[in-house]
Amino acid sequence: MNRTTLLRHLSVAVSVALLGGCTLAGDVRPYPMMAPIQPIVAPAATPSAGAIYAAGPGLNLYGDRRARDVGDLLTITLVENTTATTTASTAISKDSNIEIGSPTLFGAPVTLGGKDILSASAGGERDFTGKGNSAQSNRLQGNVTVTVIQRLPNGNLVVQGQKNLRLNQGDELVQIQGVVRAADISTENTIPSSRVADARIVYGGRGAVAQSNAMGWLGRFFNSAFALF
Repeated sequence: MNRTTLLRHLSVAVSVALLGGCTLAGDVRPYPMMAPIQPIVAPAATPSAGAIYAAGPGLNLYGDRRARDVGDLLTITLVENTTATTTASTAISKDSNIEIGSPTLFGAPVTLGGKDILSASAGGERDFTGKGNSAQSNRLQGNVTVTVIQRLPNGNLVVQGQKNLRLNQGDELVQIQGVVRAADISTENTIPSSRVADARIVYGGRGAVAQSNAMGWLGRFFNSAFALF
């Protein structure tokens, strides 16, 4: 491969990398839909002919309207609050000094022009100081109604759902997936997000407002691994 071909391939690779980083600011890529969980359970006993039992959803004459079967709706109340703070400080100091006494000749130091020429000394000093601070806080509140997509043998419900909002200058997306326990569902058919197991929550938006609040593609390039300086 000659130099011209190598430069051409290199320019194409850099262009692809830049274009890959030119995704619309605030572009939300939701999680893929949760695949149904395949639990390992003992095989159910087959009812004998003439038995009054038949497998299938039960008939609940006195039940409430809480979600319990596949296809039922459940409202999740978002109560997410996260705060993280990190502080680091390092200081290192080291001093070294070496001195060699002047040897004598016939009881007198060896001098040249009145200066002791055989004595020696060395010294070194090293200092390092480093500090770092990081703080992050997130808060998410609201309600999202999801659908039960699977009922596990132990009674837990696999749910997923999303809410898309088209506002003045952009779109907003909230997506939730996870597993909830039927006992945690209130009589109003709601459950807080803190009670959702294996929760995956996505929130973001796209549009003019999100783009104006993001770094440009050239700035992202100089802050990426491609920038070697």
